[in-house]
Amino acid sequence: MKIHGKQLAQQLKAKLHPVYWVAGDETLLTQEAADSIRAVCRAGGFSEREIWHVDTSIDWDELLLSANSLSLFADRKLIELRFNTAKPGDKAMKALALYLENPNPDCVLLICGPKLDNAATRTKGFKRLEPHMLWVQVWPVDASKLADWIAGRLGDKGLRADREALQMLAERVEGNLLAAQQEIDKLALLSEGEVIDAACVVRSVADSARYNVFGLTEQILKGDARAVHRMLLGLRAEGTEATVVLWAITRELRRLLTLRQAIDKGQRVDAAMDKLRIWKNQQGMFRQASERLVQKQLYRALIMARGIDLAIKGQASAKPWDGLTSLSLLLAGRALFSR
Repeated sequence: MKIHGKQLAQQLKAKLHPVYWVAGDETLLTQEAADSIRAVCRAGGFSEREIWHVDTSIDWDELLLSANSLSLFADRKLIELRFNTAKPGDKAMKALALYLENPNPDCVLLICGPKLDNAATRTKGFKRLEPHMLWVQVWPVDASKLADWIAGRLGDKGLRADREALQMLAERVEGNLLAAQQEIDKLALLSEGEVIDAACVVRSVADSARYNVFGLTEQILKGDARAVHRMLLGLRAEGTEATVVLWAITRELRRLLTLRQAIDKGQRVDAAMDKLRIWKNQQGMFRQASERLVQKQLYRALIMARGIDLAIKGQASAKPWDGLTSLSLLLAGRALFSR
């Protein structure tokens, strides 16, 4: 049976299913859904836990043997299967179907993975499984509803924020719910019970790591190449993921390109920035960058960003941090090619 992630809590109160399949591309929400299933299993006496990472080397016969055998150390056990693909494959479907023909009442299977490919869910193998398991589909939060989602999470902590603060948080995290939750947790520590406003959000962001990605993008927009290079070294030394740095740079790059296109069409700079919802305290930086860079450079920067993304994913031989340095210095005004 397929349900929306929001319906899971109600289903868990009703009964425990032999198999749960939590599928979605939003890390925070899939983790929380899986955690709620684990909590109910622990409360129900499933005190042993096994984790299986599904790849080409997995032995499905061994897995089935484990799922159907009695535990030596606990009355019940939870077995977790972790997929890293949207297409589970025929072997996985056959093994799961075989298990569901006679599921062990002292075992629960928890399957976690990305959003399932539509073609995979239409296969005969998956159709055989669906009636006997709870398929929890986790959807990302729509961008237009992110501010309300943040407000709800703050409300769960007994906090309230004004609309400007909510919009500022939504724009800073740009759909990254893990980052949003981290900001919410920080605000809960800093707020001291008052209504959270934009100034409180700014203090929270400023209180983060010494070298943070928001600080980096601000220096890029300001055109301070020396500070940019220093901050990149700091971010790398602190173990910041290259993916996070690329995401932050690309976010501002796309906004800057849209701004530059509007200016080139004859729009007033202030009006264009207001339309893009660029905050007043950022408009000076964006104005500097838009005067420094032309569309040709910004398009080339997007191509560079794509190359860095491929390198991060192991699909290109380039070094991601070298690429991030070149991209950042280009945007900061250290031209690597002519206008």
